[in-house]
Amino acid sequence: MWLAVVIVCLALVAFLLKYVLGTGPNPFDVDTREAPKPKVFERKAKNQVLKQGFLATRIPQDLDAVVVGSGIGGLAIAVLLAKVGKRVLVLEQHDRAGGCCHTFTEQGFEFDVGIHYIGELLDHKPLRCIVDQLTNGQLEWEPLDNPYDHLVLGPPEDRRIYPIYSGRNRFPDELKKCFPGEEKAIDEYMRLTKKVGNGVWFMVLLKLVPVPLAKFLVHTGLAKRISSFFRYASRSLTDVVNELTQNKDLRAVFCYIFGTYGKMPKEASFSMHSLIVHHYLNGAWYPKGGASEIAYHMIPIIEKAGGAVLVRAPVNRILLNDAKEAIGVSVLKGQEEVHIHAPMVISDAGIFNTYQNLLPKEVQAMPAIQKQLSMVQNGDAGLSVFIGLDGTKEELGLKADNYWIFSENNVDDLVEGYMKGKREESLKNIPMFFVASPSAKDPTWEERSPGKSTLTVVTFADYAWFEEWKDDKVKNRNAHYKELKEIITSSILEIVTQIYPKIKDRIVYIEAGTPITNQHYIAAPKGEIYGVDHCLSRFTVELNATIRPQTPIKNLLLTGQDVMLCGFAGALAGALTCGSVILNRNLHLDGIALAKKNKNKNKKIE
Repeated sequence: MWLAVVIVCLALVAFLLKYVLGTGPNPFDVDTREAPKPKVFERKAKNQVLKQGFLATRIPQDLDAVVVGSGIGGLAIAVLLAKVGKRVLVLEQHDRAGGCCHTFTEQGFEFDVGIHYIGELLDHKPLRCIVDQLTNGQLEWEPLDNPYDHLVLGPPEDRRIYPIYSGRNRFPDELKKCFPGEEKAIDEYMRLTKKVGNGVWFMVLLKLVPVPLAKFLVHTGLAKRISSFFRYASRSLTDVVNELTQNKDLRAVFCYIFGTYGKMPKEASFSMHSLIVHHYLNGAWYPKGGASEIAYHMIPIIEKAGGAVLVRAPVNRILLNDAKEAIGVSVLKGQEEVHIHAPMVISDAGIFNTYQNLLPKEVQAMPAIQKQLSMVQNGDAGLSVFIGLDGTKEELGLKADNYWIFSENNVDDLVEGYMKGKREESLKNIPMFFVASPSAKDPTWEERSPGKSTLTVVTFADYAWFEEWKDDKVKNRNAHYKELKEIITSSILEIVTQIYPKIKDRIVYIEAGTPITNQHYIAAPKGEIYGVDHCLSRFTVELNATIRPQTPIKNLLLTGQDVMLCGFAGALAGALTCGSVILNRNLHLDGIALAKKNKNKNKKIE
């Protein structure tokens, strides 16, 4: 018996060494950081990088991989491969690269669409060290103010504003000042979120070990025994928080940041929420020069290795051979198809687009693909409002921080009532949203756009409210649709002008982006902004052992949000996981090793 145990343990060690550590090339082997070059603000120069249109003559020869989609998940995997000498072509359906990291300009105002603030970017943290390597040290970050978030609860006549501070000690200490007598609840919340969040490494493990071993860990229950993340994954945020305190405002404070992954507390996993809480504990940052700087500094690395990033390149299908193996993609150029062949296809288009739109029906019907699709659902759709203002941040009272606004502290009831209500009635009374000033966060803004400022508002909406107009021309939809957008902007402005009273007479541009706007510009199937829904079932061990970079189609892989988690850091983690599979080494561990190496370097310099 003991001999059998020893053999099993040795087999597990061998699997871990091969599939979790690996021996393939390390894209972080050489420190490629350089001193930041002067910022390029001239739009034409930036567009030469971000808006290279698709032409057959621009397709590199002898490709090693084709990536569908230029979000952070697509660009990151392309850079990782480029750093080990691979020639990669990234194809983007929109007219500019970046996915949710792109920006757009209207009437002289630049707006970001998906990057609002990012955590874990202290110099010695793995995320920062990895991003530095993926941009050769050219992407710079500006910290937000502290407090970086403000939670607004209640109607104007009974409004409470709670500041959310960064700092592993300051965050709970400041909460205790706001909620005397709730010290025990706050300490337990901090203990639980830390314990649960630290167990997320096992999610990576499940996606990297061979499928038989992953199934063994799932079916024996070892995954839940080993990982605190998966032990708490089936518990809702509401259930855990309600056990900690009876104070409704404190419950709202514990839950407020659920908007960063898009699921109301009673349907959200406490495990996912724990990751977000600790993601921002050390502070929050915004990219200097705006969100477009991310793609702008990644694309040249891909090009240097012989690859390219081409836009206006809608992939209409993945090419398969007779053995049902991926051999390239087809790009629809006008009425003609341009076929591009490569030994590997990597999709950053999301699991629904990849399986349901890019594969033939008979392949979609494969049991393995249907099993994966049956495990997931579309996330809630996003709704945005973009506001252009005449005046500087000082004149308008704008700061480098964010406001999360809720009309009451019963968060679950608010969200549920809004999402299930009648369209017009719900949109007239939007009960919760996020608002911030990208221009106030960016220290280069005044140089780029003197005398102007911006606000961005983000909330959620039911895709079905707008679905009837999804096939209309983007800027020529009918009067009823335009009326709905006016209802949205009026509803939002009523509250926003209470938070920022100095902007009332300074608004020169305002526009709403609905779920079908997202569908058009970022190819979100149901207008979602966080990919696959981050509900409780998203965090089962079975799903995480099943949905991994490898797909049931040989030579077709997934990257980005749907592989791991949502947001910038989540999509980047998806790319690292995908890269780990391709390069046969654990790039997550390489990132941690890189951070330790950089930290030791800094200590020696000091």
